[in-house]
Amino acid sequence: MKKYVLATALISTTIFALPAFAEKGHIADDVFVFMHGGPSNQYRISGRVHSGSPIDILKKSNDGKYIQVRTSAGSVGWVDANNIENGDSIQIRMPKLESALESSQTLVKQQSTEIQSLTSELDTFKAENGTYSDQLSKLNTDIEELNRQIDNMDESNLMRWFTYGGLVALGGVFLGLLLPYMPKKKKRRDDWL
Repeated sequence: MKKYVLATALISTTIFALPAFAEKGHIADDVFVFMHGGPSNQYRISGRVHSGSPIDILKKSNDGKYIQVRTSAGSVGWVDANNIENGDSIQIRMPKLESALESSQTLVKQQSTEIQSLTSELDTFKAENGTYSDQLSKLNTDIEELNRQIDNMDESNLMRWFTYGGLVALGGVFLGLLLPYMPKKKKRRDDWL
């Protein structure tokens, strides 16, 4: 009985003497572990911890083979270092990962719907672009035709002006040749001077 009281007192003082901040960890996901009262398997088994259980890593033994841990229920003991992993266990990470997966799948569905919508809009824009390209091509053809007509009109106007100028010049020549043969009016003489 004295040994039991002494062990309880030792464990109680150890718990209160432990550092306030402990590293988070968990028992490896593939084992069932016994906790010992000291840093070897020579010490009495003080409890057991199920695989994946969250623990606080308190300290390591001098040889690094055993780690002192505190369970979520507050039990403190030593466990073989090969059975401890840092961070959260798969049991804790799995619901978070499943939630993240659901969020990702929802996002993928939303993005897929948005991609389909954008693809539809792109097809509409391509069709409109094809229509506008056809209209632009027709307008360019019309502009080229109008430019040809303007060039032809310029040539036609130039020929007309040359024709009119030639006719005026020919009329001037004929008039110049006929004027000397036209009867002249005799000047009246005023004798007053």
